[in-house]
Amino acid sequence: MTSPLRALIVDDEPLARVHIRTLLSAESDIEIAGECGDGRDAVASIRAQHPDLVFLDIQMPELDGFQVVQALGGVDPMPMFIFITAHDEYALEAFRFYALDYLLKPVDRARFRETVARARTLLRNGHAPADQEQLQGLLDRLATRQQQGERLAVKTGGRILFLRVQDIDWIESTDNHVRIHMGQQVHRVRDTLSRLERRLPQTKFLRIHRSIVVNASRIKELQPWFQGDYAVILLDGTQLTSGRSYRRNIQRLLEQAS
Repeated sequence: MTSPLRALIVDDEPLARVHIRTLLSAESDIEIAGECGDGRDAVASIRAQHPDLVFLDIQMPELDGFQVVQALGGVDPMPMFIFITAHDEYALEAFRFYALDYLLKPVDRARFRETVARARTLLRNGHAPADQEQLQGLLDRLATRQQQGERLAVKTGGRILFLRVQDIDWIESTDNHVRIHMGQQVHRVRDTLSRLERRLPQTKFLRIHRSIVVNASRIKELQPWFQGDYAVILLDGTQLTSGRSYRRNIQRLLEQAS
């Protein structure tokens, strides 16, 4: 008798995990090895349990789906990843190019069964899902895209919003969330400032404080403050204060403007 395939479900939304679990209940030869609500737990579970198949959400706080794959560099054998995404068309094209599969939210039952059938066939026939070189190629291409990207996908209030990067004024961290300021709109997102900063074009956004990232084009003036810090005045009159650990960034801005 063929042993069942073992699947891990990774998504920070409990209802999304329930949906995948329900869909998997109709697959008699697949057992659920576990569930994870964030990327760090996913890395630990994959290393410990060696599942055959991982349903992996891309948009997660702290460690997203791509970073989970990146963190698993030394795992052998690598599980087959089925990405769950609301990403843009470029990402979907990249998945196809690298022979990786994906499910688009909200996950459709027929599409789910088609994807699982394809994964089952590959795994049962002993085909490697995607080698590390393929996975790294995907990560590299997506990282380049993010650095040049015009939109930023963020999860907030049970939705995934695609924000135009050029419309972002500044971003601040508050507790376990970040607040993205865009004119009169403020989007509260469960994520870290450092992770969000890595997804923004480095040439356009400036870290001026451990809790503040600013769109450089929104800075109207700098006023010397105490002990080498600056008051950073934005075009809309918002006043922010730089931190001493980020003086080099302010200095770089001054050099670029001179």
